[in-house]
Amino acid sequence: MKFLLVDDHTIIRTGLKMLITNFIAHSVIEEAFDGDSAFEKLKNSDYDMVVLDVNLPNTDSFSLVTNILTIKPAVKILVFSMNAEDNYAKRYLKLGARGYIRKDESETEIKKAISTVLNNKRYLSESLSHRLEEDAFGNKVSNNPFERLSPREFEIIQHIVRGESVSQISEKLKLHTSTIGTHKARIFEKLSCKNIIDINALAKTFNVVSA
Repeated sequence: MKFLLVDDHTIIRTGLKMLITNFIAHSVIEEAFDGDSAFEKLKNSDYDMVVLDVNLPNTDSFSLVTNILTIKPAVKILVFSMNAEDNYAKRYLKLGARGYIRKDESETEIKKAISTVLNNKRYLSESLSHRLEEDAFGNKVSNNPFERLSPREFEIIQHIVRGESVSQISEKLKLHTSTIGTHKARIFEKLSCKNIIDINALAKTFNVVSA
């Protein structure tokens, strides 16, 4: 099995590499530290699985997942993140990721997630699986206003709550400042917020903070 570990923290990549090597025989493991380095490796090589942190420097993680699956539709993506499952997991699963697991899960659960995805199944935590089942059968209506946002808007809101300016977000996402400004206005409207104080309070309430 060939893996690509994508995380900007060396210690995380090292720990994952040890974990995978110890329970999957003859595994080949390569590493990348951001979206650009990951995409270059994927263009030039085939992998069975990409274990992907979605909080990467200068990277639009939603576009990265989409672009990876465009050039390598068979690759299995397991998102490995500290971001709140409630706000993030469903978005990446809809884009085509095969699983989502938090970094603070036990070693046993992380192994289970990797094995499940490698066996062509979708990995979901028990709590997320239950919530998705409720959604499918219409048993529960979400009160999370951030679910009204498009993937691009949700990407931008993460930068906003980190205190970044329109010009900073524009540079990071490689979009014109006017485009960011338009998205920002729509975000405020969809969330019924008048200012950044309202946005930050709402983000804290619903745990929309990138880790």
